[in-house]
Amino acid sequence: MIAIAIAIAIAIAIAAVVVGVLAALGYAARRHWIDAVLALVAGVALAGTVGEFSLPGEAGATQMVDAADPPRTLAGVRTLRLAGDGLRAAEWGDLPARPLDWNKPDTPAIDLDFPRTIALGRVFTLRVHRSWSAPGRLQLLAENGQVLAEAKGDTGLAVQWLPPVAERLVLKARLLDAAGKVVDEGPVPFTVTDPAPLQVRGRFGAPSFDLRVLDDLLAASGAVIDWQVELGKGLERAETARAEMDKPELEIVDAAWFERAGAASRDALLARVAGGTRLLVLGANARDASTWARSVKLPLAPQPANKTIGTVLPMASAGLNPSGDRAGEWIGKDGLWTRDWKDGRIAWLGLGDWHRHAIAQPRQLALWWQDVLDHLGVQRRADVAWLDPEEMPLPQRRLAICARGVSGTVTVAELKQTLAWQRRPEHVDAACVAVWPAASGWLHLQTGTNDGQVYVYAPGDWPLWQRSERRAATAQYAARTPAPVAPGTRPLPVWPFGVVFALAMLSLWWRERR
Repeated sequence: MIAIAIAIAIAIAIAAVVVGVLAALGYAARRHWIDAVLALVAGVALAGTVGEFSLPGEAGATQMVDAADPPRTLAGVRTLRLAGDGLRAAEWGDLPARPLDWNKPDTPAIDLDFPRTIALGRVFTLRVHRSWSAPGRLQLLAENGQVLAEAKGDTGLAVQWLPPVAERLVLKARLLDAAGKVVDEGPVPFTVTDPAPLQVRGRFGAPSFDLRVLDDLLAASGAVIDWQVELGKGLERAETARAEMDKPELEIVDAAWFERAGAASRDALLARVAGGTRLLVLGANARDASTWARSVKLPLAPQPANKTIGTVLPMASAGLNPSGDRAGEWIGKDGLWTRDWKDGRIAWLGLGDWHRHAIAQPRQLALWWQDVLDHLGVQRRADVAWLDPEEMPLPQRRLAICARGVSGTVTVAELKQTLAWQRRPEHVDAACVAVWPAASGWLHLQTGTNDGQVYVYAPGDWPLWQRSERRAATAQYAARTPAPVAPGTRPLPVWPFGVVFALAMLSLWWRERR
């Protein structure tokens, strides 16, 4: 595209010169020598205006970037030079692209990964990724300083904690070295919400103790259940949903029901999955491998008797399972294989006898089932989805707040502002607003009947995490910078040619009017 633009500019410049020469020859034929000179000057000046010519010499200057006082404009700046960690993403986003002379520092930095919102009953996990390898400890502390969880290791560290109630929390975490010295620390804000009831439809061809335990686990989580189990020929046990269920988030069938179902029932089930529903198949009682190969392209092979799968909770393998972790479009691990099915997703659970863990290890069994549903991508649909901030929110620094499914305005109570949602090109399915937090703490957001929260950190929180974010933003800015201007050249100024062209044309007009 650049080459085409240059070619067009050169062609226009040549055309301008040709027109000027022809006009000069016309005036010269009538012996209007001054007019001929003016026409020739106007043609050359117009060519200089549109031709994008260059002269020997460097273009622009090199500017040193100060992180404490970022530049507001880069007019006349050819390249940037930077020492240190760089600027925040919002600050780089305000600047046009320029070649950047910067070497990434090798001083220690960390990245933090944790959910900003979790449902009650889910385990909260905080992960720290260090830029170095050495023995260390990660501690998660309550607001009163009590240690809730601790992990040790040489590289990545992770701690887990199960929140007891639904509330908004600001815990604290600290990273220690082998000698117990604090390397980095700061708050860990997140919100624990009451889980929305999951809508589940189950169809099963045979009863089992496993189904009874699964039913109890789902009921204990508050799920809305539509459950039918065939007990024999013409006899079934049904559990009717306590609320209307037009489009459940999860459908569960066992292999026996699917294999005996007619083609119309199978097609209807797979059509619902293609529309976005998640389907979990309990494969312990599978008998007909050809049915699965034809319907969902799942290759099954006989498994050895008494085979167990799983490390945390060993369970009996199904009689038919894929031969490896990869089976065509299916990808699996520890007895669970999944694949996308248009807008939905299907999972094959080739395990059984999980009811044996219901009494001895009930919590581990519940967490295991939650992990199965997470791999399947089962979640309650929400009208509004708040997006996590792209970088750590800080006082007096611009913060972009984005959400899906919003329109109209959003009110930020702490700032006493009501702002209109706006679209941004990098978030095609979301809308955003920009705010400048005045102080650290929670920002409460209200849009329509939906509310959200964003935590603003203090400037001294997590300095190594801030360092890592600045480096990542600086590297991203450097990656989008265009190639520098060719050495030894600089663009020829355009405005003098424009002035000469205007004066020449005015002079011709004046002489013609005489």
